[in-house]
Amino acid sequence: MLRVIKTTPALQRIPVVILSSSDAESDVARSYDHHANSYLVKPLDFHTFTRLMKDLGFYWLAWNRQPENIAM
Repeated sequence: MLRVIKTTPALQRIPVVILSSSDAESDVARSYDHHANSYLVKPLDFHTFTRLMKDLGFYWLAWNRQPENIAM
């Protein structure tokens, strides 16, 4: 799906965060090779996972700047 998003001109600017259970360097590298904007490994602990999701949402919605004409 990442490859489709990042090779479709109308979708290329959509930020994509990979949320995976894999911490394998090959998976991280492959995601960035296909232009992922971020790669996060899911914590096993529910409390830590919930905190990660809150922090991620705050970052993308409050701190991150995107072009005004982003396709969403």
